[in-house]
Amino acid sequence: METSNSIADKHIVIFDGVCNFCNASVNFIIRHDKKALFSFTPLQSKIGQELITKYNIDSSKTDSLILIKNGKAFLKTDAALELAKALAGFWFLFYAFKIMPRVIRDYFYDLFAAKRYKLFGKKDVCMIPTIELRK
Repeated sequence: METSNSIADKHIVIFDGVCNFCNASVNFIIRHDKKALFSFTPLQSKIGQELITKYNIDSSKTDSLILIKNGKAFLKTDAALELAKALAGFWFLFYAFKIMPRVIRDYFYDLFAAKRYKLFGKKDVCMIPTIELRK
């Protein structure tokens, strides 16, 4: 069975491009995305802003991680769990947290997201991908 890797078949991860933790997370996803399912764009980019508008996402309520998959936007822990489910290795096991009510999962997500700059710092500009990553 042949798999297609066109951009239309990929899932798009929208991330905070100036957040050090978010950039490290993108690098982690890339390392564990053996099927090359994911494409990435910073929230601060034109494409990121267009997708936020297209999917009617309130960026005042989510500013760190969004996943566009099969025409649907996943936010916060739903995005993180969908990502984990698709990664190589044991990361799919984290999808079991899906049984926990979203309001509880997102409460802890929001606590962490609010402190991410203080804990991990931030850049003045978005990450510039290498030529290899651009593929």
